[in-house]
Amino acid sequence: MKSLTKAIIVLLLHIAIVLSLGGKLLYDRAHRPRIWVRTGSVDPELPIRGRYLTLNVQVYAPEFKPPLQGKVEYGYMPVSLSVEGNRLLAHRADTNTGLDVEGLGQLPASHQPGMFYLSPSVAFFLPEHASVPRLKPGEEIWAEVTIPRKGPPRPIQLALKTPSGWKPLTYR
Repeated sequence: MKSLTKAIIVLLLHIAIVLSLGGKLLYDRAHRPRIWVRTGSVDPELPIRGRYLTLNVQVYAPEFKPPLQGKVEYGYMPVSLSVEGNRLLAHRADTNTGLDVEGLGQLPASHQPGMFYLSPSVAFFLPEHASVPRLKPGEEIWAEVTIPRKGPPRPIQLALKTPSGWKPLTYR
């Protein structure tokens, strides 16, 4: 077999891999639940990180209780995600899902009972010349996410919630 033939076969394999991944993501976006979730801290200024925001997604986990004052609890508790009503729920999982809730040893997200941060955080990639949102007091960043069967939520778009209403953040 000539080297040109080998190169074309490798090229076609790479194209097939990329197209299959893109097809899976598009299928999930069309058929899996989508929901707007409040995000926690956003740190857009790390110099070595690149052009993305790290979003801490808040989940409602009624099965988990915050620690008693003065007593810190540590431990890994795998969770699975579901959407019920207008909430993203985290339930205890029997097997390792790669997802966990943070806050078992800290204050829960926004000090609301049953609200925790999902671990790991998710990344929202920004175009090269996009401006990074700066939060003012009273503002919150929300993300529309797709909930896949396995793995963390996949962010689709961001919005800024202000006391006067919602402002979609467009990056196109």
